Amino acid sequence: MVYPVTAYGHPVLRRKAGEIGNDFPGLSDLISNMFETMYISSGIGLAAPQINQSIRLFVVDATPYADEIPGRADLKKVVINPVMIEEYGDEWSFNEGCLSIPGIREDVMRKPEIRITWYDEHFQLHDERIDGILARIIQHEYDHLEGILFVDRIPAIRRLLLKKKLANITTGNIDVDYKMIFPKQKKSKT
Repeated sequence: MVYPVTAYGHPVLRRKAGEIGNDFPGLSDLISNMFETMYISSGIGLAAPQINQSIRLFVVDATPYADEIPGRADLKKVVINPVMIEEYGDEWSFNEGCLSIPGIREDVMRKPEIRITWYDEHFQLHDERIDGILARIIQHEYDHLEGILFVDRIPAIRRLLLKKKLANITTGNIDVDYKMIFPKQKKSKT
């Protein structure tokens, strides 16, 4: 099942998501559907708040960047109840986008290495150091669980210049090729 993606301006994107247990109803189906939604939307990561669920869960698949991540086989991950232990190194810029903010890409500064703990879909605990593009993808999705969007990490002047585009996303005044929930879209008359 493909979920609609919550658009910029939706309140769920600004909430800190809550932890879940291994008894969360329909977790396996939810994870499967999140991957399906991410692939249909041409994404490389999707956090539960982006499908209108305020829980600490995200999925990533960095396979499109496999050439930039040599020697790493685990590019597809299910991350439940993550805790960012540390972000370290000299910040580097990368052009990021987001399924909840279609049509906008901006350079975002992030640390190149992280240490993070999380549970996988079998509720096995992981404690791992991750670097490069995979770390960046995880940082971006982790931010969603904290109520932070990538546009919050760009200079204020850039956000000001994007104000009209962001308002158009909120109202659904954009072209997008996947289903979305627009928080301020006017109802059509029938």
